[in-house]
Amino acid sequence: MSNMLQKAWAGMLRPLLRRPERFQVAALCHRQGPEGLEILLITSRDTGRSVLPKGWPIAGLDARDSAVQEAWEEAGVIPGSIGREPIGTYGYDKRLRGGVPVPCETTVFPVAVKALAEEYPEAAERSREWVTPEVAAQRVDEPRLKELLRNLPPSLPA
Repeated sequence: MSNMLQKAWAGMLRPLLRRPERFQVAALCHRQGPEGLEILLITSRDTGRSVLPKGWPIAGLDARDSAVQEAWEEAGVIPGSIGREPIGTYGYDKRLRGGVPVPCETTVFPVAVKALAEEYPEAAERSREWVTPEVAAQRVDEPRLKELLRNLPPSLPA
């Protein structure tokens, strides 16, 4: 490909063809453990990688309440206090049916965990684990989520 065509592709055509980012919400489920702040990670259903509970906004709920609902469905979280404001965002490419990657921007809300239910909608499809923020940052794939986890305050806002 000629240099002129490469510049046209990179500067004009690729941005026009790129899909717009979609909006998702996530719950940063946390508690104070014996060693300090702990984060709840769950496994994704498709690849088994470590993720936060997250999903698309739910009709009739605001972003914050949608994140809390995702925490219940995916991890069995019974919330205590819930942060009013998001604590950050991160992006990733979600693979939809058919394998098409869709860029998503995910807003993260802090959710203090009061308890974990034994039975919840996706219990048979996921596992969950409490880890330190540093271990959580090592396990997740998304660079901006790694950064968010590494820069958490010792106690999260509620």
